[in-house]
Amino acid sequence: MFQVKKIEHANKTFRMPCDLIDQLEKLAQEKDVSLNQLVIQCCQYALDHLDRGEDAPRE
Repeated sequence: MFQVKKIEHANKTFRMPCDLIDQLEKLAQEKDVSLNQLVIQCCQYALDHLDRGEDAPRE
């Protein structure tokens, strides 16, 4: 059954190096996505693939 889901968002301000912003803006334009959507995808990918090493919880 189809259910409409509401995704909550929050506004935050982050300071990033200008050269990184330039690269992200260029890639967003090339891929025809918003800069915001690209940053969300990059952050989610980084979190999903984070090597937690010693920081991983012990069982």
